[in-house]
Amino acid sequence: MPRDALMDWLTTRAPEQLALVADRGALRTRGREPSLEDYAHLLKQDHVVARLVGFCTLPELQVLRAIAWLAAQRYGPFPDDYWRTPDPRPVPRAEVLTLLAGQDQDLRAEANAALERLADQALLQPPHGEQCTVAPYVHRNLADGMGLGRSVAYLVARYFNAPEVHRLATALGMDKAPSREAAERDVVAYLTDPARLRALLDRAPASATELLERLTYEGPRVEAHCFNLAGSYGSNKYAFFAGESGHAGADWLAARGLLLPAGMPHMAELPAEVAIAVRGELRAAFTPYPPEPHDLERAEGVEPAAAAAMGTLTWQLERLLAGCAEQPLTVRKSGGVAVRDTKRLAKEIADPETVRFLLELCFRAGLLGLLAEPTEPPANRRAKVPPPTQVVLPTRAYDRWLARTPAQRLVPILAAWAVCRDIPLWWPHPEQTPVALAGLDDPDAVSLRYALLEALAAAPSLRAADATPYLVPATTWHRPARIPHGAAGVQRIESTLREAALLGVIGQGALTRLGHTVLDLLRTGEAWKAPDAALAPVLTGMLPAPRTTARFQTDLTAVVSGAPEANLAALLNTVGVRESEGHAVVWRISHASVRHALDSGHQPDTLLDQLRAVAEGDLPQPLEYLIKDVGRTHGRMRVVRSGCCIRSDDEALLAELVHAKPLRALGLRLIAPTVLISASPERETVTALRAAGYAPALEAETGATLVEQPATRRAPDPRGRRR
Repeated sequence: MPRDALMDWLTTRAPEQLALVADRGALRTRGREPSLEDYAHLLKQDHVVARLVGFCTLPELQVLRAIAWLAAQRYGPFPDDYWRTPDPRPVPRAEVLTLLAGQDQDLRAEANAALERLADQALLQPPHGEQCTVAPYVHRNLADGMGLGRSVAYLVARYFNAPEVHRLATALGMDKAPSREAAERDVVAYLTDPARLRALLDRAPASATELLERLTYEGPRVEAHCFNLAGSYGSNKYAFFAGESGHAGADWLAARGLLLPAGMPHMAELPAEVAIAVRGELRAAFTPYPPEPHDLERAEGVEPAAAAAMGTLTWQLERLLAGCAEQPLTVRKSGGVAVRDTKRLAKEIADPETVRFLLELCFRAGLLGLLAEPTEPPANRRAKVPPPTQVVLPTRAYDRWLARTPAQRLVPILAAWAVCRDIPLWWPHPEQTPVALAGLDDPDAVSLRYALLEALAAAPSLRAADATPYLVPATTWHRPARIPHGAAGVQRIESTLREAALLGVIGQGALTRLGHTVLDLLRTGEAWKAPDAALAPVLTGMLPAPRTTARFQTDLTAVVSGAPEANLAALLNTVGVRESEGHAVVWRISHASVRHALDSGHQPDTLLDQLRAVAEGDLPQPLEYLIKDVGRTHGRMRVVRSGCCIRSDDEALLAELVHAKPLRALGLRLIAPTVLISASPERETVTALRAAGYAPALEAETGATLVEQPATRRAPDPRGRRR
C-alpha cells in the first residue's frame, strides 16, 4: 500500500476515529499523543489487524472474506513470504457487492454500509473508491472463509505433471494434445465451461453426487486416497493412485478432474468452479441482520429479581472478605488459592463455584491482594532458604470499602466484571479441579460479554437467557471471530449468563437497567476509563437504602430487615454473633459476645446507650440485664503491663487463681493481698485467663483501661488495578 495514500487517509480521519483504532489496536505511545506515523505503523502489523478483525460483526467479517476470496481468484494465492512487503491486491467494489448480494438492491445497500464501517475501522485500506483493498493478514487468514476451493487452473498447474494432465484430457473425451500446455488448456477450458461441467455432473453416480453436495456446502477438502506423491520426499507433484481409494464416488470424481490434489498427502480438494456449478450461482453468505428473538416468553419481575440477587451478593461479599481477613487464604506453589480454603469459605457463604467467582472479582477490583510471608531459615546454614509463601488478604482498599453503602460497595465489583479478561465460572480444564485466582487470561472474554449483552438487549423484557437456540447465534453474530464454535462456545455463553444473574445484570432471563448500563459502558469504551459515575446511580436506585435501626427481641437476638448500614453492622458484630443472612440479618447476643464487646473497650452503660440509639423501640429487659450482669463481673481483676501483674480488690478471686490448674503454666504468685505476678507476658496471661473462663481487662501503667484492637494485616494495594 503506498505510504502517501495511507497518510492522506489518516489526515481525513476525526480524532475520535483514530482513538477508536488506537484503543482496539492497543497502540502504546508512552503518554504522548500518537502521531499519524504511529497510526500508519500500527495498521501494518498483523497482530493489530487481527485485533481489529476480532471487533467485526458477522456481516463485516463476511465482507472481508469475500474481498480476500476475490483477490485470490484474481491474483492467485497470497505469497507466504513474510519478509517481503506484498503488492496491493485491490478488487472492484462492484464485484464484492455482486458476490454478497447479487442484484438485490436492499442487500447491496447493507453490503455497501458494511464496507463503509470497515473503512472507518481501518480494515478497508485507502484509497477508498471503486476498488477494495485489505491488509495482508486478511488475505492470509480469511480467503478460505467462503468454503470454496482453489481454481482448476491453479490446482492442475501446481500439483500435476504432464502424464496426469494428459490422462485427465483423455478421461474427458479430448483428443491427444501435442504438449502438456495444450492439454492443460483443454482440461481447464472444459472444467470451467458451465454448460459442459453441468452435463458432466448430470452423469455422476449417486455416490459421487452425495460427496459433491457435502463438499460444496461443508468445505472443499476431503480425506481420500486418490493421489500419491510423485517423486521423492519434498515434491509437490501428485500422481493418480494405482488402485481404488475405497470410495467409488471419490474415484469417479478424481478420474475426471472434479477432485484434484490438495497439496497434502491423502487429501483431495473440490475446485471452486465445480462447487459453483453445484450451487447454481456464485453467492457468498451475507447476514446483515442478527437473528430475531421469536417465540420467547415474557419475563415478569425483572428488576425485583435483580435487586434480590444484588442483596444476596452484598452480604456474600461482606462475609467473603471478612473471612479472608480473619484467616488468610493460602496460595499454592502452582498458583491459585488452595482448594481447602475455598471449601472453608463455601461452608459459610455459597457453593464453591460462586466463591471462586467472587474471589476473582474482589481480586480484580483491588479488594484482595497477595502478601509474601517469609519462611523460617533452615537450621543448616548451607541449606537453601525456602522461597516466601504467599497468602491472599484484603488490601487497604477493603477498609475504605467497608465504610460505603451496599450500592457503593457493588460499584467496583461490577466495574471489574465488565472488563474482566476471564470467565470465572467457566473452567477450561474439565479433568482438573477448578482453582480460584489461577491467573487465567482470556482475551476474548470481554468481547463475548459485550456480544451476549447486545443479544439480550435485542430481546427486551423477554426470557432470552433461557433460549439457547436464539442466544447462541445472536451472540455469535456480534463477535464471530471471538466466540468459538461448538460446545466450548455454548459453555462459555452459559457461564457468562450465570455470572450476569449473580450480579443482577439480568433478572428472570432479561436484561435489567444495570445490564443496559454495563452494555453502554462497553459500547462507548468507558468501561475501561471511568465506569463508576454511570454505575453508582443505577445501583443506588436498584437497591434499597441501608437500614440504620435494628429490632431487639426478648430471645436475645437483633434483627435488621434489609442491608444494615456500616456503623450499625459494626456495632452488632461487636456485641453479637451473626447467625443468618439474606433479606433479614440476625445477630445472636450471648454472655460470651457481650464479654467480647467489653474486652474491646466498651463500657456497659455506654454500650447500652449505643444500642438504644439504634433500637426500634425499647431494649428488652433480658438484654439489659445480660449486659449489666456481664459488666459487674468484667474487670474485677486487672492485668498490669509493667512486669505483668494481676490486681483485683477481690482477694478470694486472686487466691482462686493461684490454685487453678489451667493457670499453672503462668507461674502465678501472690505478692500482696490484691496483687499477683505472672511469669508470662501480659498478652499470654490475658489469653490464658480468658481460656480458663475468667474475664480480665487489660490496664495501662497509668491505670487506664486499654481498648484491645485486634491486629490487622493487609496486602498492599495493587498498582493500576481498580479500587
